[in-house]
Amino acid sequence: MKKIIGLLMFTLLFVAGCTETTEEIYKEPLKEMAVHFIDVGQGDSIFIEAPNGKTMLIDGGVKGAGKEVVAYLKAQGVKRLDYVVATHPDADHIGGLIPVLNSISIKEFIDSGKVHTSQTYEEMLSLIQAKNIRFTIPKAGDEIQLEDNLTIEVLAADEAASDNNDASIVLRAEYQNISFLLMGDADHGVEQELLRKGTDVQASILKAGHHGSNTSSSPEFVEAVSPLATILSYGQDNKYGHPHAEVIDILQHVNSEIYSTAEAGTIVITTDGVTYEIDAQQWTGVGATNSAPLKASTSNGKVELISKDVHEEIVVIQNNSSEAANLEGWELISVEGNQIFNFPAINLAPGKKLSITSGPNAKPGASTLEWSKRQIWLNSGDAAQLVNAKGEVVSELQ
Repeated sequence: MKKIIGLLMFTLLFVAGCTETTEEIYKEPLKEMAVHFIDVGQGDSIFIEAPNGKTMLIDGGVKGAGKEVVAYLKAQGVKRLDYVVATHPDADHIGGLIPVLNSISIKEFIDSGKVHTSQTYEEMLSLIQAKNIRFTIPKAGDEIQLEDNLTIEVLAADEAASDNNDASIVLRAEYQNISFLLMGDADHGVEQELLRKGTDVQASILKAGHHGSNTSSSPEFVEAVSPLATILSYGQDNKYGHPHAEVIDILQHVNSEIYSTAEAGTIVITTDGVTYEIDAQQWTGVGATNSAPLKASTSNGKVELISKDVHEEIVVIQNNSSEAANLEGWELISVEGNQIFNFPAINLAPGKKLSITSGPNAKPGASTLEWSKRQIWLNSGDAAQLVNAKGEVVSELQ
């Protein structure tokens, strides 16, 4: 599918007699650049290739997807990455960057600066330090010049954000008349702040925030972006119901074409700065549940995984907040095994611990829940994730 942007604008302005303005807007085609939205399942990973050979990788999906990301990059002939961006410390964005760090030379690592206690985040930082990679925490307004005609601007970045998603680095890449807005997991609050500041968010291509969740892509924000095409990066039949029906309705209302990695696999967009081409079929909704919003938790987000015994099959969580946490709708996930424990409607008092047991010796008891008599944690490398009722990963333990 090919779309002509600059030529259309030129024609319309010429007809209107705005000859001075047309000279500013219309530009000759350049060498092609490419943006690859890599299929990492329920996660994000975006690879940008500039015409001059410079490269940028934005996120890497979950840790288990990292080897596919590395294989894909090497298939593109990548031996070195000029920039790697970790938009925020959620495991479905940074996990796959660990295999990348172990396999490909990196010149500069750009991180949100949002500190996270997960083992995945700590392992990532340790690798960056061990490999002596330049480490940068950006501010809104910073620019990365991949080449003369390709500028990537940081529209939002907040290392002091109280929520991981709010800390998302938001990027806008502009190549002459074609632009890409990459939202990470930024939610409505970040979107409204960008609009309040009068930030230029208009873009030809939108990578929708938070995998098509209704916590992102508000009607007024999508209207301001006015995307010709939108990319949704999510996993087929995911448990969060992504993409949510409200988001699809909003995108269709602005007549944006919709593409998803869940249906199309890796999506590659090439552009010469005047036209762009998307190598994928449009979204049909197959495998998307379009569920209603997940119920929010009353917790302040400080319920954490504190231990995982793979031999005894016991995982322990603790409420380190100052108020009781209602765990209804929360989940404990075995990442590699893709197994999910759904918490019952119970309250976890401040400072209290709760054990979730599995395997042949599993049994309920005081402050203990039984998951299954089957062994869940057979793989010592299997990460445990604690997900709240909003579908957010609040804690992770390798």
